[in-house]
Amino acid sequence: MNAQLLIETAQKLLANDKGLLAMDESNPTCNQRFAKLGIPQTVEARRDYRELIVTTPGLGESISGVILYDETFRQTKRDGTPFLQVLAAAGILPGIKVDTGAKDLAAHPGEKITEGLDGLRERLQAYFQMGARFAKWRAVLAIGDGRPSRSCLEANAHALARYAALCQEAGLLPIIEAEVLMTGSHTLERCRQVTEEVLRNVFIQLNCQRVLLEGIILKPNMVLPGLSSARPQEVKEVAAGEQQYQVRLIDRRPDEIADVSEVADVTMKSLWRTVPAVVPGIAFLSGGQPAELASARLNMMNHRFRAQLPWALTFSFSRAIQQPALDIWLGQEANVVAAQKVLRHRADCNRAACRGEYTAAMA
Repeated sequence: MNAQLLIETAQKLLANDKGLLAMDESNPTCNQRFAKLGIPQTVEARRDYRELIVTTPGLGESISGVILYDETFRQTKRDGTPFLQVLAAAGILPGIKVDTGAKDLAAHPGEKITEGLDGLRERLQAYFQMGARFAKWRAVLAIGDGRPSRSCLEANAHALARYAALCQEAGLLPIIEAEVLMTGSHTLERCRQVTEEVLRNVFIQLNCQRVLLEGIILKPNMVLPGLSSARPQEVKEVAAGEQQYQVRLIDRRPDEIADVSEVADVTMKSLWRTVPAVVPGIAFLSGGQPAELASARLNMMNHRFRAQLPWALTFSFSRAIQQPALDIWLGQEANVVAAQKVLRHRADCNRAACRGEYTAAMA
């Protein structure tokens, strides 16, 4: 293990209040999003879309690293320039998604285990030689009746830790993504309990596998109520920094209704209780939150707690940055410039949130 290389990679990814762009959707997931918008589900359309992203002017001002899918990692611009070369010119580090997806956990209905450890050592070595400098593995845990089970918690934590150890052996910084899903009717408090339990198990296993904590970045969920939890029926003001967001609660998803300040408080308490101070950074996933709300919640955490934090607090968003641009692009060459402007704007909004300077007016 080259500890200094791992630490330097973490420092580069977390420098200057920048964050990560997770453009690592699998081909089936990308095709599903294209289908909803009437975009052809072809390798050419996926290449065009990803060229739109990596060639966005000024993207490196707010994005320090991008997580790529294997297909994207090997793709080129129309003129033959490798995407990795385009990213390097923008000062953006390339990363790679290396798990092979969440599959049903045997004898545990409704629970998943992430697979991909077989042959991982060799794949990681190859990705490092091709230019990757970090990797990502995603574990998903659902809240429900008796879920997550102890066996599901421990199996996913163990897989994450083994992945992380193999990454560090190969010189790649591991992104540790442990996601408690928003699907379900659970309360904010129940999400807090499960999130803390998940993170405790993850760090127990990371230590068991002798993972260098200074050479990782944690990618957790924010603590939020479930998508089908009870809906209040009134209108109230939701604070975010110096701004006030008035929402008609009856018209919103329950996770959108959760008070921005409360989400920030509960999420930060959970992290303080479970994440060692030696970890250099925490990069939140957006998990399907609306783009503006994900930014507002990240902003509140930094606005209120930045001076007290032992780790950098940033973002590793996918849809919360990409979806507004995808909605504009629609597979049309004529829409590329407009889509890139929106993509750059969302990235800049999230960098402002890392500084506690994001406002509703920016959206």
